[in-house]
Amino acid sequence: MPQTLADRLGYRFSRLDLLTQALTHPSVMQGRGQRRATAYERLEFLGDRVVGLVVADMVFRRFPAEAEGDLARRHAALVRRESLARIAETFGIPAHLVLARGEDEGGGRRNPTVLADACEAVIGAIFADGGFEPAARVVRSAWTPLMEEALDPPKDAKTALQEWAQGLGRPLPVYATEGVEGPPHEPVFLISVTVEGEPPVTGRGRSKRIAEQAAALALLEKVKK
Repeated sequence: MPQTLADRLGYRFSRLDLLTQALTHPSVMQGRGQRRATAYERLEFLGDRVVGLVVADMVFRRFPAEAEGDLARRHAALVRRESLARIAETFGIPAHLVLARGEDEGGGRRNPTVLADACEAVIGAIFADGGFEPAARVVRSAWTPLMEEALDPPKDAKTALQEWAQGLGRPLPVYATEGVEGPPHEPVFLISVTVEGEPPVTGRGRSKRIAEQAAALALLEKVKK
């Protein structure tokens, strides 16, 4: 029940239907003649901006001696898909997701992209219901332990991948644009990265730079397993 999740979030909704919307995957709406706006996509759009701003403020205040580049890498690591999916797990979001049968049977409740999107949508729902400060309070509470895990700034993923490839005597990573998703005013870039001897890995982002970093990070995580 959405109310159970609301209790876990520590926020009391005036409009619990917003939380229900935040948990409803777009697959539920397909083929039913219903507006996609009733799924979590709009709230995800809103929550993405709230999380980004609050986390930026958190790292800015927590690490006052760091340069912009270090802060940017911290921020990117904290708001990337994998981090959002971890937060979704701590919230207990997987058990409350509303998925089409096929999406559910296909592992949607453990899909990092689905969990990340729903996590942002839940934050967006809190913002839409109660404003900035309640949403910021939930973000600070959830993201502080994650922020404290790494007291040294993370290395730029593209740089780390390049160093890894060079350390093995391989050519530099090659990046390629595979496509662009979404409307023109809100594009999401798909970038692949290839290192000799490894299959290509794709990353997504709202700019080519972010997508390249996501692809590099995904490949690093894959080769280190």
